[in-house]
Amino acid sequence: MTRSLLPFTQFVVKVHSRCDLACDHCYVYEHADTSWRARPKVIGDEVLAKAAERIGEHAAAHGLTVVRVVLHGGEPLLAGPDRLRRAAEEFRSALPPGCALDLRIHTNGVLLSPAFCELFDQQDIKVGISLDGDRAANDRHRRFADGRSSHPQVLRAVALLRRPEYRHLYAGLLCTVDVDNDPVAVYDALAELDPPAVDLLLPHATWDQPPKRPADRGENPYAAWLLAVYDRWEAAGRPFAVRTFDSVHRTLHGLSSLTESLGLEPAALVVLETDGTFEQADSLKTAYDGAPATGLDVFTHSLDEVARHPGMVARQSGLAGLSATCRACPVVRSCGGGLYAHRYRADGGFDHPSVYCGDLMTLINGIADRGEPAPGPGEAARPAAVQAVPAQAGEPAVPAGLTDRRLDELAHGHGGADTVRALVRSQLALTRAMLAAVWGTSGLRSSAAWELLADLDSAAPAALDTVLGHPYARAWAARRLGGDPGAGLGRLAELAGAAAVRAGRGDAVAVPVRAGALHLPTLGRLALPGGEAVVTGTGGGFTVRTADGEVLTIGAGHGDPRWEPVRHVRLAGGWTLALEDTDPQRDSHQWPVGDRLDEAELHAWTGALREAVELLDRDMPAYAQGLRTGLTTVTPLCPGPAGRDVSAAARQAFGAVGIARPATAPILALLLAHEFQHVKLGAVLDLVDLYDPADGTLYDAPWRPDPRPIEGLLQGTYAHLAVTAFWGTRTAIYDGLPGTAAEHARAQFALWRRYTGEAVERLAGSGSLTPVGLRFADGMRETVGPWLDVRLPKAAEDAARQARQDRRPTVPTG
Repeated sequence: MTRSLLPFTQFVVKVHSRCDLACDHCYVYEHADTSWRARPKVIGDEVLAKAAERIGEHAAAHGLTVVRVVLHGGEPLLAGPDRLRRAAEEFRSALPPGCALDLRIHTNGVLLSPAFCELFDQQDIKVGISLDGDRAANDRHRRFADGRSSHPQVLRAVALLRRPEYRHLYAGLLCTVDVDNDPVAVYDALAELDPPAVDLLLPHATWDQPPKRPADRGENPYAAWLLAVYDRWEAAGRPFAVRTFDSVHRTLHGLSSLTESLGLEPAALVVLETDGTFEQADSLKTAYDGAPATGLDVFTHSLDEVARHPGMVARQSGLAGLSATCRACPVVRSCGGGLYAHRYRADGGFDHPSVYCGDLMTLINGIADRGEPAPGPGEAARPAAVQAVPAQAGEPAVPAGLTDRRLDELAHGHGGADTVRALVRSQLALTRAMLAAVWGTSGLRSSAAWELLADLDSAAPAALDTVLGHPYARAWAARRLGGDPGAGLGRLAELAGAAAVRAGRGDAVAVPVRAGALHLPTLGRLALPGGEAVVTGTGGGFTVRTADGEVLTIGAGHGDPRWEPVRHVRLAGGWTLALEDTDPQRDSHQWPVGDRLDEAELHAWTGALREAVELLDRDMPAYAQGLRTGLTTVTPLCPGPAGRDVSAAARQAFGAVGIARPATAPILALLLAHEFQHVKLGAVLDLVDLYDPADGTLYDAPWRPDPRPIEGLLQGTYAHLAVTAFWGTRTAIYDGLPGTAAEHARAQFALWRRYTGEAVERLAGSGSLTPVGLRFADGMRETVGPWLDVRLPKAAEDAARQARQDRRPTVPTG
């Protein structure tokens, strides 16, 4: 199920339409399209200003939390520093609050200088460089018009970016494959430049203008070339990201691709030329003259109008947009039909497999046969439709909303409202994609419930999003996709019924009665005998026609003693939490769930939650902001054994925590903060890999007697940032005061700061963390550091030392 309009998230802006090199494989100047000849050399002020306005209004209309703008050409450095500065300022100032700008420039590097780097540092512009390998490989195509080599100038540019003061600007290298070049020599030359990422591009070609295939290189020479590089990269321990290889790994496990040239993700990119015209992907210039044209321009047309262009829609059609040959192919979900431009043939247009079809199949199977890494816990169900901002110059894709600032904020254990809101959006997209995967694997050709869901997706998206945002909608989808025989398709009808009620359009849907109840997620349950009932949303309420013909009216002033609604607790600041004790999918946590709360227990929960939230707002505001934004549901659990406080978060139930109500509100505050750390980290792991999923090592967790897998250690460490922060604030509150409570707080702070600090170092030294994972660990270390400097009484340290020896933590151990 997809929305009727997929917004653009990447904008390639041509700031200069000419180039200072004469690369003979360039798709702009050397292929079929000749439109560059008639365009202005430099983008004008009016075009820049209007483009920024259009992007800003598009971001606001679609609630985008990040957009990527790539300054491109031709050669964009020819536009000069003043023009580039103006572009950066225009695009940044036009974005709405809450939307970040990820600004890039892709250059051949010839003109790169310290002055440009200073500008890019000031304007936060990351730099990608085109380089085809060693000098022999690079000079095969990337020369000046008079035949001179560009290799020395490019190496100087990369050396400049590798300086400590500019290293943060270095985005990566883009290399176009040529099978006449030695793949190992090319790899070694690129690796020597210590890039954060490398992108390996197949040369643009079509069935009418096929790529060269030397007779002595076998049937699939491009696959052989790439696999030779893959083996070298693998043997070196994967020292940097390679987008093609990473995308194959991911798509083989049903995850999202990081590039438009692989996988089934819809394209979310648009090009703006120097004259203000909108075009489709630049790669289409290789198909035929005028292939990327849309006939639309920045002055006359909105980006929504551009997104509805048939050419744009065709590149967003996924499996349905591929040729019959591709749809029947066993590797189609990894290959995705290849790059759209590479499918072109005059006879039939783009309704063909890629001209690199055999190479792509050989590459994908070759990597699979080499034993690509398996997905981590919970990752196998991550669907390909989770959107990422397309990458440039070989850099791994930046997940939508997870900007550098937000990632660092989360790494420190926190997460403000806008950061957690970005996670909420990504999780809703994930749930929608999983629901689509459930339908796609159901074997059904039609369903009234599914058709209603699809209709409401267009007509009442807010109502549908509210229902799909329920934590246990995704929990059911994960169970279904995991083969759980108890996760029946009747849940689709329950979701459709709840959405129909919320939409209030009068839609009727048949909903099964299971275990003596009709369930409407987010709304409640109605006790009924078995069979099926028809639910009709009436606006302000709904009716239920039972199997025996009885009609019940719920809401809008009508009630029924058999109806058990989901109860909500209103908290300070307008925050409302659902106490979920009706949904059958709520048993997703490791502890058994409680029964329906009686009135006394409901009142007890209400008072405890209000007091706990007041404490969190006052003492832990950096954690409370995220809780207020992302936590929607508390599921009451059965009391733990021997009075133990129990709580849990479920990896597939974002927005919910399960808790057995503790004896005091402060402990409830601790459990809420502790479990929501797991919720946040799970959402981060759905967007970016922090560790090597192939790592099967078990690691000592200081707070547990049993060793943990790498994700378990990471989850526990992250959760205990909030635990340590809680006891740190309690210690500060009791500063200088005697008494058992004060001594207990100080001892707990002493214990958990050491536990958490040790765990951070164990993670960082594991050798399993990815570069982003190491950065995440650095953030956690920076949070723990000041805690370790706090002086505590000897009695507190002694108590902590004894507890460490006994390994008897007094809070959930994570």
